[in-house]
Amino acid sequence: MSRMPRIKHLREAFLAMCVVASMGAHAALFSDDEARTAILELRQRVEAQKVASEAMQRRLTDENVNLRRSLLDLQNQIESLRAEQARMLGQAEQVTRELAEAQRRHGALSQAVDDRLRAMEPQKLAVDGREIVATPGEKREFEAALTIFRNGDFPGAQAAFLDFTKRYPKSGYNASALFWLGNAQYANRDFKEAVTNFRTMLAQAPDHARAAEAMLSIANCQIELKDARSARRTLEDVIRQYPQSEAAQAAKERLTKLR
Repeated sequence: MSRMPRIKHLREAFLAMCVVASMGAHAALFSDDEARTAILELRQRVEAQKVASEAMQRRLTDENVNLRRSLLDLQNQIESLRAEQARMLGQAEQVTRELAEAQRRHGALSQAVDDRLRAMEPQKLAVDGREIVATPGEKREFEAALTIFRNGDFPGAQAAFLDFTKRYPKSGYNASALFWLGNAQYANRDFKEAVTNFRTMLAQAPDHARAAEAMLSIANCQIELKDARSARRTLEDVIRQYPQSEAAQAAKERLTKLR
């Protein structure tokens, strides 16, 4: 029991004692039955007040327990809400990161597609004094094969130019690729194949800047193959068809040696 109810009970007891004393002092005024009845009533009132006070105390105690329980439940709900908020914030941050990554990948993919489209888009280019139309990919592969040839790797150059002519049979680079393929084959002593590719090149582009060189190279292959008659005829064709070329001058010198 708390301090306040005890004080209240002491006050009530004191009042009761005072009443009893007063009744004793004035006993002459009341009969024994009346005094006894008054005392009983007073005791009943004191007991009723005590019971009521205890009931009130129990009710307050129960309310206090319920209030504490409610506060605890509310605190738990607040903590749960905070945890849920933190989880949702974490999810939002994850979604934001994933969205940024998706945008980055989309940008990279778009750039890659643009690059591939540009790589496939034909462009006007100049090679061996001629204006051609070719894709950046064709240009890159042709120049790579030519670099191999200039580095003296003739087997590698032969393979590279042969692959190029198969991959791009209609390329603007094809005549030049056949010329360098024939030269690589000549260097590899594959004279018959060299003659075939030089002739194919001349059939495709008789006005090619290297046409006179290609015809002279055919004569050189024929000389290596011990076909002097065909070589002489080819050298005469060089002189007749390309009289102002360096190849024509070289053809005249070779004709002199053949005689």
